[in-house]
Amino acid sequence: MKKRNFLSTLGLLALSLTAMPSWADNYQNTIKAFAKAEESGKIAETAYGYAVFPTIGKGGIGIGGAYGKGRVYEQGKYIGNTSMTQVSVGFQLGGQGFSQIIYFEDAAALKTFTKGEFEFGAEASAVAITAGAGAKATTTGSSAQISGDRSHAKSVGAYKHGMAIFTLPHGGLMYEATISGQKFNYKKK
Repeated sequence: MKKRNFLSTLGLLALSLTAMPSWADNYQNTIKAFAKAEESGKIAETAYGYAVFPTIGKGGIGIGGAYGKGRVYEQGKYIGNTSMTQVSVGFQLGGQGFSQIIYFEDAAALKTFTKGEFEFGAEASAVAITAGAGAKATTTGSSAQISGDRSHAKSVGAYKHGMAIFTLPHGGLMYEATISGQKFNYKKK
């Protein structure tokens, strides 16, 4: 019986170790996808830091919500964890999953984000990275329609108040894709 428990424990340990790299890879794959895109890639080269969310789920009918967990990096070094919540009211229908990255232009912008609780106001907008032969890179407003996949991404964008925000779709269909009202919590690693 002891041998069976030992083998079960050893099997669970091996299984957990194989699952861990895929979690870390999820962050690295998301970072690489944004770095490969045209404009977000240019910003990635010079950004002081960034917060990356491999998956944010969003959905609603009239009243909606979104949630995602992420990591914060300063000059390429993982410094803490963040979570994003959003509640929205108004015309919206459907659900979607997407990745999001927030690039910080300098230490001051990163410090603003990592003070504890941070929220994007109504003036905030994200650039939705699009892909595919017929994709349009004109999604610079406060709401955006998005399509495509990670391997053929194109985008446009720039810093605003020291931050540049980009999203990349996973799938789903949602009429509304605004980021205003997103609230972030930060915990140092």
